[in-house]
Amino acid sequence: MRHNKKFNHLGRTASHRNAMLANMACSLIKHKRITTTVAKAKALKKFVEPLITKAKDDTTNSRRVVFSNLQDKYAVTELFKEISVKIADRPGGYTRIIKTGNRLGDNAEMCFIELVDYNENMAKEKVAKKATRTRRSKKAAAEVAPAAETAPVAEAPAAEEAKAE
Repeated sequence: MRHNKKFNHLGRTASHRNAMLANMACSLIKHKRITTTVAKAKALKKFVEPLITKAKDDTTNSRRVVFSNLQDKYAVTELFKEISVKIADRPGGYTRIIKTGNRLGDNAEMCFIELVDYNENMAKEKVAKKATRTRRSKKAAAEVAPAAETAPVAEAPAAEEAKAE
């Protein structure tokens, strides 16, 4: 029976799993995106999101708590200086998992896990969509545009004739 077993053990001992998640969290913080299996990414998401939330308030105690989990002072510095500033107004959901297909060797499901605010491609798409919105239908806009282009061309020869006379 699996009563009250709420997290994936990933086929490892507790110390191995904790060390692996800490290393993956440090890599995610440093590189902003890593490639891994879906099971590890889901476990990492549960591990790293509370640490990012803890990094929102820069106190000595929160730094100590985060360092006790990560054991990497460069990752802790990056988390508190850069990432916490960028995600200050976000209420949660700091990471995104994007599935990429299966691995060739063992057919394991692979994915990217990335920090949401650091993906420039997603941010650019949102801005581009807002700029192209219009209240007119595409058909009506297409009919108005050719008429506007032909009108100045028709007026130009008439203006030249008036000047010649």
